[in-house]
Amino acid sequence: MSGAFFIPLVQCPNMARRKGWRAGINSDALMTSARTAVATVISLLLARSLKLPEYYWAPISTIVILLSTINPLTLAWQRFAGTALGAGLGAVIATYFGTGPHWPVYGAGIFICGILCAFLRMASAYRFAAIALTIVLVIVHERSPWIVAVHRFVEVSLGIAVGLAVTALWRVPANRG
Repeated sequence: MSGAFFIPLVQCPNMARRKGWRAGINSDALMTSARTAVATVISLLLARSLKLPEYYWAPISTIVILLSTINPLTLAWQRFAGTALGAGLGAVIATYFGTGPHWPVYGAGIFICGILCAFLRMASAYRFAAIALTIVLVIVHERSPWIVAVHRFVEVSLGIAVGLAVTALWRVPANRG
């Protein structure tokens, strides 16, 4: 071994002093991982039991809420409002222009989405609105754009609800690093 990628511990004194340095595992990491695993499985099973077509958005939303670096209620509101606006706007646009890779329509939709978010004083929800609009407008689905938009909203809302419920019922210490 040439030693090019090996850094002896004596050269990294801060690593030796850090609690749990060997693998980065401590009780906070274990608790957060367990809580996230339980919550995402609950979210997944609920979404699948409701036969939601893109059920994976529920656990993804749960992960976003649980592992957020900002207040979960704030993030939940941003994701909820943004998804509602983006999915609805995407359905309106898709009703008149169709779905698929129509880049001028898509670009205009993203622009309008940003303007609406600013006008409604929910600029922080713009990223979630743009994501929902993209999913409804760009991906070609077999169903009506309105059905796709409603499913997207329900899938995300379910994940948000599970994430908030688990946040309230199963507290973990604040992330310290």
